[in-house]
Amino acid sequence: MNTVYKSPGLIVISITMFWGVALKLLCCTTARNSLVSLEVGTEGILGGQAYVPDVQGMWKVLTDNVNLMAMNLTNQVRSIAEVTKAVAGSDLTKKIEVDMRGEIKELKETVNSMTESLSLFADEVTHVAREVGTEGRLGGQAHVTNVGGTWKDLTDNVNIMAANLTLQVRTIAVATTAVARGDLTQQTTGVSVSGEMLSLVNTINDMIAQLAIFAKEVKKVAFKVGTEGKLGVQAEVGNVQGIWQEIT
Repeated sequence: MNTVYKSPGLIVISITMFWGVALKLLCCTTARNSLVSLEVGTEGILGGQAYVPDVQGMWKVLTDNVNLMAMNLTNQVRSIAEVTKAVAGSDLTKKIEVDMRGEIKELKETVNSMTESLSLFADEVTHVAREVGTEGRLGGQAHVTNVGGTWKDLTDNVNIMAANLTLQVRTIAVATTAVARGDLTQQTTGVSVSGEMLSLVNTINDMIAQLAIFAKEVKKVAFKVGTEGKLGVQAEVGNVQGIWQEIT
């Protein structure tokens, strides 16, 4: 049997060539993976992937894991961005559907919960506004559970507004209904009003007061002339105009 001997120089050359190729792949893999990590993790440029040709073994596993991480992060962030943009654009129908884990999952659940709360809040406020402002159905209140901070403040303010408007309108309705039934003793009182609503209340109260004086004077003249036979009696009603002055 013939024994083949390799010279020390050939062995050195082979080892050198092997390490040269290995180092080249290592540098290429490191550079591509570092580029993706920099783009996604630091610069926020999503969608990047590492492309390392002719890589195998552990380096291929490393590259595939980096690409998988980058792809998952891209899908997750873009899904969150899509929903938050929709919320900013007043679209509360979208939810994050992408599968997530760990802290990213907590963020997903928080965003979805926020969107759901906003949707419920918007529905309730719209419901109250439509009932009170459009349909004239007073007494409505917004019921939004599990809200805090600004959303609770907004809900409370809407409910206070609706409750105040209900009380004011119903108080005015009591006085005007009494007038329609011939009862001029009622006044719009016991309700806090301001602005234009205060002007309306004052006008209604002045109207009722004038009607009471007018009715009293007309009744007096009718009684004196028609019952007691005292002619020449005049009705004295001050500060009246228009039809009330003509009737007087």
